[in-house]
Amino acid sequence: MISVQQHDFDVGDQYRRLCQQAGDAGAVVFFVGRVRGGDGAVQALELEHYPGMCERQLQGFVDEARRRWDCRAVRLVHRVGRLAAGEQIVFVAVATRHRAEAFEAAHFLIDQLKTRAPFWKKEHGPDGARWLDAAADDVRAAGRWYADAVAL
Repeated sequence: MISVQQHDFDVGDQYRRLCQQAGDAGAVVFFVGRVRGGDGAVQALELEHYPGMCERQLQGFVDEARRRWDCRAVRLVHRVGRLAAGEQIVFVAVATRHRAEAFEAAHFLIDQLKTRAPFWKKEHGPDGARWLDAAADDVRAAGRWYADAVAL
């Protein structure tokens, strides 16, 4: 299940729905991302996307995770719009038979969201607003999933 939405999500509800779909999965891993900024440096984060294209790209990430690991269920919720510091942005959950697969698949999906997902992010702070690119550390981290790929 993939959802790109403006409204907030309930973590407990998302977990229950994942478990209903998980069958004989013995492991569930989930991640909740929130807008940073308790220190006042970030007041809000504005996220834009291209409807339709974005969901297809996210489905591609989920399909790839399913090819790599025995995922019994996956839930991915990503919010768009203007979000204040502390608000939830993303929910990624994976159910597999064993814990190592669940951690790996969830980590893979998070890395894809941080570096390859077609979201445009604008950070609002006390000094104004600025568009964000994927952080170099995130790009390096995501590269590990394709370490064996041939550079073109």
